[in-house]
Amino acid sequence: MKSELVPLTARTLGKQVPRRGHWLLAALGRLILTVMGWRIVGDLPDTPRAVLAVAPHTSNIDGVIGISAIQSLRLDVRFMGKHTLFKGRLGRFMYWLGGIPVNRESARDVVDQTTSVMGETPFWLGLTPEGTRKGAKRWKTGFYRIAEQMQVPIVVLGFCYRRRQVRIVDCFLPTGDIDADMARMTASLADIVPRKPAQLSAPLKAEKAARGID
Repeated sequence: MKSELVPLTARTLGKQVPRRGHWLLAALGRLILTVMGWRIVGDLPDTPRAVLAVAPHTSNIDGVIGISAIQSLRLDVRFMGKHTLFKGRLGRFMYWLGGIPVNRESARDVVDQTTSVMGETPFWLGLTPEGTRKGAKRWKTGFYRIAEQMQVPIVVLGFCYRRRQVRIVDCFLPTGDIDADMARMTASLADIVPRKPAQLSAPLKAEKAARGID
């Protein structure tokens, strides 16, 4: 595992990476990260579509850092939201943020709806496998199913509060062996220190314990 990762900026991204956002928002994102003492490190694939798997997620502050990082890089990153939120003024705001309306009647429906949208428009999809900030017992698998169905890379990243870094720690195509791929992800995230360690999900707690990492 890499302990030192190279700083990442908008200028170092590949030509196929989908872009979105105004230069003023990019400057604001950089300013917020600078004021908070954070930076982005690692490599991103030069591809028009990818799934960003973000873990661990233990605090609302993660969202501030994540949005600032996305804006600073001018990445076109979208997220899934309940379809009822995309109505009226709130709906317009949700679309502006990059929301994708989905009807969450079943996990299979969500995967199919999302892959359908991704097939029409190139963008990166951002998801938190833990699905909650409060110590999930297991990770959700929807993000994996989407990447597998679309045959796009899974980019693994975490917000490390000890280093004050948005760390991009891995990137791989799903192999179809979900257990092995999930184990690969938790291993790559083992040394990420979240804002609230007590609220780590069970898979990451187990990985840290196995490696003797506090």
